[in-house]
Amino acid sequence: MKLSVVIVSYNVKHYVAQCLLSLRRALQGIDAEVIVVDNHSHDGTVDMLREQYPEVQVVASNHNLGFARANNIAIGQSDSEYVLLLNPDTVLAEETIAECLQFMEEHPRAGGLGVRMLMADGNDAKESRRGLPTPAVAFYKMSGLCARFPQSRRFGHYYMGYLPWDEPAQIEVISGAFCFMRRAALNEVGLLDEDFFMYGEDIDLSYRLLKGGYENWYLPSRILHYKGESTQKSSFRYVHVFYDAMLIFFRKHYAHASLFFSIPVKAAIYGRAFLELCRMQFNRARRSMGFVSKHASQPAFYVFIGTAEHLEMCRKLAAAKGLDAQFVEGNEEQLPDGHLNMSLPGERDVYVVYDIEAYRFHSIFRIFSSRPVEWVAMGTFLPEEQMIITTEEVIR
Repeated sequence: MKLSVVIVSYNVKHYVAQCLLSLRRALQGIDAEVIVVDNHSHDGTVDMLREQYPEVQVVASNHNLGFARANNIAIGQSDSEYVLLLNPDTVLAEETIAECLQFMEEHPRAGGLGVRMLMADGNDAKESRRGLPTPAVAFYKMSGLCARFPQSRRFGHYYMGYLPWDEPAQIEVISGAFCFMRRAALNEVGLLDEDFFMYGEDIDLSYRLLKGGYENWYLPSRILHYKGESTQKSSFRYVHVFYDAMLIFFRKHYAHASLFFSIPVKAAIYGRAFLELCRMQFNRARRSMGFVSKHASQPAFYVFIGTAEHLEMCRKLAAAKGLDAQFVEGNEEQLPDGHLNMSLPGERDVYVVYDIEAYRFHSIFRIFSSRPVEWVAMGTFLPEEQMIITTEEVIR
């Protein structure tokens, strides 16, 4: 078998369904299997998978195994030439898998490959290209120097902001949200380190690939990463787990570092975690007192673009949910630029929802990334499920 796609899911039933739908398109003509390890979800994910996606192998755990262990179980059950670790809150373009396979075939020293991840507003996610968090790089990141000088080869190395977005490039860390790997490399350097419950395991594996003599690459093939639907990033648990993972990585690979490096780095990690918790508390207090942005203070506006038949379904959904909406008939041949030439409200959040049978995912990503607007986010309408999905909600 050429490829095994591994997805670890936890209480994101509708998002993993959309991810699998995009995979069906991306895997056309490719010898591949899809394995979903469900970490004891309580939202009916397992039943949905077995009923609607019979081609998917489902591992239904009775416990939350964590990201690393769940992935390792699926990898151990497969025997393909390549392995793709994929987050459930991602959506792939139709050609993504084929492009990755071709690149890996042409670059035999490539151990792993990441792609150009988009946020819901069409902006590029910085996590698409990362450098190793050496003591110096970690300190620059935690101290804010990386954010202050994002394109600096020295201070901005954590996100490698000096690299072009539209060209393949060697990187150091591949995001676990989309991590395309060569089986031979995994056999040599080992699987994910299960000491990392969640976060940090992608950095650790990327580092071991480099130490094993392999190359890690970035490929400018676009995917959508909702970045947050698979985890609650506003929770105190997220802050604890994320920064604890940073410390695990530092202790594992840089325990030998001198006190001159280790003390400032550890202080920066603890300090950044404390500031993040304070920021979260402050934002919660502001929201409780009614202080919100001008966009968030108004109900969101929805623009639906698709076929006449599916727009009628959207009208019924919008009416049932009391949505303020506009409906535009068209497809990617009739309206290749989608919403870009439309007049959209500027005083509130806008969701542009594309009918996925009128537009390919590739075209939706191209439209949004060509002109990102902070308060305009992409959404999709899945006709078979009669369901609207955005980064904030599922409407059905």
